[in-house]
Amino acid sequence: MKKVRDVLSAKGNDDTHSISPSATVWDAIKLMTEKGVGALLVTENGALVGIVSERDYLKKVALMGRASQTTAVSEIMTANPFTVSPDQDMEACMQLMTEKRIRHLPVVDKGKLTAMISIRDLLESTMEEQKYLIQQLEQYIRGESY
Repeated sequence: MKKVRDVLSAKGNDDTHSISPSATVWDAIKLMTEKGVGALLVTENGALVGIVSERDYLKKVALMGRASQTTAVSEIMTANPFTVSPDQDMEACMQLMTEKRIRHLPVVDKGKLTAMISIRDLLESTMEEQKYLIQQLEQYIRGESY
């Protein structure tokens, strides 16, 4: 089973995007839109303090009639988010995401925030792994050598 580090390696050198807890939700939504991501890590002095997502905006700002220009990220973020290490296997990550109904996991290596993986990253990696396995089985059935 692949590990988080394998998923990150295949994903490429993707920048991890973060925002300050004192920033406005407007700034967070704007940054998510610019970067084409569904969540941002919330950091303070380089330390992970939370995560804010499009879902947080919808549930805690839009549906509650709050103003995104005056609401701070700290008011809607999920504090102390679940994290994984680069050595965590994909199956455990998918299980955690499913059980906790979350779509993003910060990756922390030896106490240092290094990346974030999404459910999409895990699904794409799983699909590639299955595609490879199918190709190998088809070659075996046809009697082709590897």
